[in-house]
Amino acid sequence: MLPVLFSAGLLAFALYPSVREAPRLFWSFLGTGAILEAWTLALLASSRGKHRSFTLEIALRKQHYVQACAHTSIFLYWGWFWQPVYDSAYLIVAQLCFAYAFDMLLNWSRRDTYTLGFGPFPIVLSTNLFLWFRPDWFYLQFLMIAVGFAAKEFIRWNKDGRQTHIFNPSAFTLTIFSLALILTGTSDITWGKDIAITQFYPPRMYLFLFLIALPGQFLFGVTTMTMSAVATTYLFGLSYYAVAGTYYFYDSYIPIAVFLGMHLLFTDPSTAPRTEMGRVIFGALYGLSTVALYELLGAAGLPTFYDKLLQVPLLNLSIRAIDGMVRSEPLRRFAPAASGQAVPPGRRNLGYISIWVAVFAVLSATEGVGDSHRGQWIPFWQQACQQDRAHACRYLAQLHTNACNAGSGWSCNELGRLQANEADEAMDRPAAFASMQDGCALGFRPACDNVAALNSGGRPQATAPPPVEELPILLRGSKGPITDRSSASLYARACAQGWPDSCGRIAAARSE
Repeated sequence: MLPVLFSAGLLAFALYPSVREAPRLFWSFLGTGAILEAWTLALLASSRGKHRSFTLEIALRKQHYVQACAHTSIFLYWGWFWQPVYDSAYLIVAQLCFAYAFDMLLNWSRRDTYTLGFGPFPIVLSTNLFLWFRPDWFYLQFLMIAVGFAAKEFIRWNKDGRQTHIFNPSAFTLTIFSLALILTGTSDITWGKDIAITQFYPPRMYLFLFLIALPGQFLFGVTTMTMSAVATTYLFGLSYYAVAGTYYFYDSYIPIAVFLGMHLLFTDPSTAPRTEMGRVIFGALYGLSTVALYELLGAAGLPTFYDKLLQVPLLNLSIRAIDGMVRSEPLRRFAPAASGQAVPPGRRNLGYISIWVAVFAVLSATEGVGDSHRGQWIPFWQQACQQDRAHACRYLAQLHTNACNAGSGWSCNELGRLQANEADEAMDRPAAFASMQDGCALGFRPACDNVAALNSGGRPQATAPPPVEELPILLRGSKGPITDRSSASLYARACAQGWPDSCGRIAAARSE
């Protein structure tokens, strides 16, 4: 039987050096493979007693292989700029072996026919785009995949006269496990935060995701969902900036992982509204719920990278109510497709994509999406902090903490100055002293002067421009490491970001 082959393939990964060197990962593979093999033997024994025969049908469904190609392209591009993706490729292949074996056994345990195709690919790849468990906990990754397939098989309803699964399988299992991680305070056993951060490392990642999702949007008619989700979140961000003078998501209008979710997580046509207006509302609700979850998680001191995951099952449950509301008499006349019912679906989808292309072009031109959002740069937050804008000083302190930990003595000193630049009764002198000691140890002379000032009971006022060798740390923003480290290039980048006195140093650096 095919499950034996896929189970054997999973067990074979136990011989892989990286697996053998990690005992808990090794036993995760052996234990999971053994369970699949035992299930196969039990199914065979049961079928002989009941005289059952298992059949296999092959169906290569477009929605599965198109999504598989999109997901694979993202992994390839992302991994080029963040090596752990490539290092973990064998783990994704192992999950696919597990998914095929589990799906076959689950289906043949309930019926005699299994449809073989690319169905497991979108579930496994989509899940891995948002959450990986670390090696010591990797058996939970297999459990997560199993829960997704079980939810697809058992949690179903009647939708427009046919039985179909209620929840997007990958989104459902991501939500269940995300809630468990939040409630147990164990998010650190996953790579979730690292994934959300590093997906922005590749250049022009917004454009890449936009382009890679276009074929699926055209073929499956989900453009309006993505477009309304993006537009809603962006317009909220603009409104927030107009009121607060800072950015809601700090370094972007729409974080890259959220943008990914808007294209390839909640847009499963099987678990979305059927009506076009319903899909517009569905997308807007996803955008607004992401905004709300980001605030709630942040206020509770919880990891905010779950903001794009937790709401999808609830949205899936709402689709019949959304369609019912849209089909009611008051709203029917406003349906986007009402005036174009005679237009073939393909041409109508092309029309929506044309609008989406124009919207994305405007967002790109105005830095609503892209690599150069001002919220990444330290000078913006310095100015915002000086003007006492909402949360600006707190976020500036976080930027300095990150840069200090990465080896910038200038940022250690600036962090200490922030910690000491409060009223006497609120000044965090021990923290300021520790930060400036770190800066001094990294060779930044003004930090040493400030340590002496604190020791003598004075205020730390010494500062200076950051040395050029620290600019690769300070200028990278939320992107990957800077590769061109010539002085001229660094000062040109600093000039574009608004660093004081940097523009005048470009010519001198070029002449060196």
